[in-house]
Amino acid sequence: MTIRGLKLLAAAAALSMASGLAMAAEPLRLAVTDLEGLENLQREFGAFKEVLEKTTGYPFKFYPVASRTAAAEALRSEKVEFVLTGPAEYVVIRKKTEARAIVGFGRPDYFSGIVVLADSGINTVADLKGKKVAFGDVGSTSNHLAPMQVLADYGIDPRASLQAMHVHRNVAWEGLKRGDVAAAGMNYGYILKFRAGEKSLEPGAFKVIARGPDLPNDVLMAGKHVDAKVVETVRKAFVDHSKDLVAAILTGEDNQKYKGMKFLPDVKDSDYDYVRSMYRTIGFPQFADFVGN
Repeated sequence: MTIRGLKLLAAAAALSMASGLAMAAEPLRLAVTDLEGLENLQREFGAFKEVLEKTTGYPFKFYPVASRTAAAEALRSEKVEFVLTGPAEYVVIRKKTEARAIVGFGRPDYFSGIVVLADSGINTVADLKGKKVAFGDVGSTSNHLAPMQVLADYGIDPRASLQAMHVHRNVAWEGLKRGDVAAAGMNYGYILKFRAGEKSLEPGAFKVIARGPDLPNDVLMAGKHVDAKVVETVRKAFVDHSKDLVAAILTGEDNQKYKGMKFLPDVKDSDYDYVRSMYRTIGFPQFADFVGN
């Protein structure tokens, strides 16, 4: 390569580096879709933000959002650089904004199950045909979409073959015990939690008749406007400082769902195809809109 060529190459590299630094000179804005208000963000993710700043060298700023729709719009309009969201939300946000998945928040035992009373006479998913089954909030990955998909995986159409009810998981559990519903579909962690805290029935009074696969994980997304060097620096921080970032995120009371977690920096869009199957199962094959509120 000629001297002139080397100079041009060096100039291009300097310009690229300057572009990345210029973007990071202003705080990188971070939103979390399942938390409303700056106070909640600071309480749950304040320590995490501090460690992220220390390990990347970039300043971060919380950007509160009132809904999943608001988070998607903030990414689309370049008002936020990063969004931490759930797998069901990821699929829609990706479709709406072309934002990229950069780090998965791997959670152990993150899957859904269908639970019945052990003496109900219900032993298979097929036995639920025509019966009432409780699910969680509409749009919840592990309390609505995944249990619906579990039923579909076991050969039953959850929209046509049973009476689906959407109630809070606590109400679903009590309804199951009273016999108001034949089964409840929910996050397997909640099944274990409810069973362990049960006062009126023994653990053996409940039976899980179907379990789904481990679900795709919560994910940190970067808007398509974010410089590639900034994205790579943030991703590298999760690799090089995983232990510190995990400890920081677990300081939040609501973040205990991440206990035992592992960051997955090689997350791919195709990892969320099972979630896309869930949307198809409930009748939303375009993945273009959020389901529920």
